[in-house]
Amino acid sequence: MPYAEDELLPLSGLQHLVYCERQAALVHVEQVWVDNVSTVEGSNLHEKVTSGHPETRGELRISRDLPLRSLRLGLSGRADVIEFHRVGEAAGEGSRVLDWPGRWLPYPVEYKRGQPKRHRADEVQICAQALCIEEMLGVSVPEGALFYGQTQHRKEVTFDAELREITIAAALRFHEIFETRLTPPAVYEKERCDECSLIGLCQPGAARRRVDRYLEDALRQQLSDHGP
Repeated sequence: MPYAEDELLPLSGLQHLVYCERQAALVHVEQVWVDNVSTVEGSNLHEKVTSGHPETRGELRISRDLPLRSLRLGLSGRADVIEFHRVGEAAGEGSRVLDWPGRWLPYPVEYKRGQPKRHRADEVQICAQALCIEEMLGVSVPEGALFYGQTQHRKEVTFDAELREITIAAALRFHEIFETRLTPPAVYEKERCDECSLIGLCQPGAARRRVDRYLEDALRQQLSDHGP
């Protein structure tokens, strides 16, 4: 069953959720946010990219900051850039777009300040954009790209069955967290936590120390009960 308009959640939240479910809940349920150097640089990059004008380069048209929506996934947001590549009428690809002549194949491009990650959070975000475009235009979107500021290169992303399943599952989980209003407990993972701007509020290290103390106390109690 499709979601109603007032049930739509921010598409960008999927990136938070795949990176860390607790981060997604803190931002989108508890409404807390803290900037650091990385988040500010990321915001500046997005503002620079989306403030540009539409472009036409032969068989390519570039649109910026376009609104996206999927009632099936219950998501809405905006795309940094969508390239529209003109395709032949006989190819059976692409879609009619406004009053543009011919058929056009959308190709979403999401801009990130850093570099490619080991996790798939960025890929899920761009895949969710593709699913929105497919629903809105009634056209298949097989590929897109992530542009990373540190490397100044694109990473092509194929929206295969596996990535689509991960993205759909992430959207369902995002709605579950939002509906239950339950923030997942903190779990410290050095690679992710140390780079998160919310680490001071989340305090995953404190949670880990509490577990360590609990185990130490339990062991000490056992030794005391059984004697030397």
